Amino acid sequence: MQVDELLKPFPIKEFHPFPRALLGPGSHELIGPEALKMGFKKTLIMTSGLRGTDIVHKISESMKWHGIETVIYDQVESNPKDYNVMDAVKLYQENSCDSFVSIGGGSSHDACKGARISVAHDGRNVNEFEGFNQSENPKNPPHIAVSTTAGTGSETSWAYVITDTTTDPNNPHKYVAFDDNSVTSLAIDDPVLYYDCPIDFTAQCGFDVLAHASEPYVSRLNFEPSLGNALRAIELTAENLRAAVWNGQDLPGREGMMYAQYIAAQAFNSGGLGIIHSISHAVSAFYDTHHGLNNAIALPRVWAFNMPVAYKRFAKIATAMGVDTTHMTDVQAAEAALAASIRLLRDVGIPEKFTDVTQDSYSKNRLGQGPTKFYENEKTITGNDADVDRITNHVLGDACTPGNPKECTFTTVRPVVDHCLNGDLDDLLS
Repeated sequence: MQVDELLKPFPIKEFHPFPRALLGPGSHELIGPEALKMGFKKTLIMTSGLRGTDIVHKISESMKWHGIETVIYDQVESNPKDYNVMDAVKLYQENSCDSFVSIGGGSSHDACKGARISVAHDGRNVNEFEGFNQSENPKNPPHIAVSTTAGTGSETSWAYVITDTTTDPNNPHKYVAFDDNSVTSLAIDDPVLYYDCPIDFTAQCGFDVLAHASEPYVSRLNFEPSLGNALRAIELTAENLRAAVWNGQDLPGREGMMYAQYIAAQAFNSGGLGIIHSISHAVSAFYDTHHGLNNAIALPRVWAFNMPVAYKRFAKIATAMGVDTTHMTDVQAAEAALAASIRLLRDVGIPEKFTDVTQDSYSKNRLGQGPTKFYENEKTITGNDADVDRITNHVLGDACTPGNPKECTFTTVRPVVDHCLNGDLDDLLS
């Protein structure tokens, strides 16, 4: 089903399934028995490497102890690229693997989903599956997704996001593939694994959760089964993100964000997204900056853009974020929600506009790092007119844009993009 079909004004809306999941402290220790029960014999582990931790090693050794061979592909990049996926596919085929495990955040899970779809189609290029349910073979290798961040929720959704660097090397394109055949076989969310997540990534991933929760809550799809999860995920994020960021060993904070991630993804799974994500995808495509960081910068601007068509929903978001809205009108409460989002962004130390982001803004930053010539040459986010225009055009072609509650055209979206790049957040509060 394509985006335009999802948005037709008739009363049929589509629900997309979730995988089985193991949630809670210690759940990652069950991966060996679970993989054995699922028939794994030789598994390709896909990961970014998780430098500074021994998580990958422990999980691999656990699987080996249960008699399962493992092959490791540890080159997945933030904003996974098409060549990451295809390199993994080649390794999978060369080693005659029969299953996948992804370890990490959304990048590892998304790249793994793309690799599974490609393997099921004899190694066809992953870029051929952009869009809605483009895969033709529902039988692809089993996949266990083990999360080490509280962010994307990719382990429980039907979406995966890949950057196409090869179709037009001078104009990378980050796309969303929505595919029921990409849903993982088993999700494992263990907050103990989040303890090693750096402060800045914890903060950025947390705003990915807030975007995943707030966008389906105000989406024009207005999918009732998503609304409760969306609002609860906002509440959990407001209650737990600060503790998770500044006291990473705080189990209640980490566990709260684990559940926030999980149910926020289940909200957008059928409830849709909007241009917070579309802007994030565009900036990632051109600058390879972190998806959660991009969402954090875009979120207040997009909330301000969308509020005039959804004041009542944003008023409820304010309450979920801990604002006492007694005696406030819906408009006042919506504005209080916006102020609360900016307060949260500042409290967890996220840059406030894209032109503030430099190579030393956060750890493991890929701005200007390559490995392609295009990304090596994009060392600075310029924010000039040409930059605003190319980002706006990318936004208008993004699969998340049609779900936005307010109509999006070049004329309406361009000022939002410009403010994300160059504007002062205090302007939104005046």
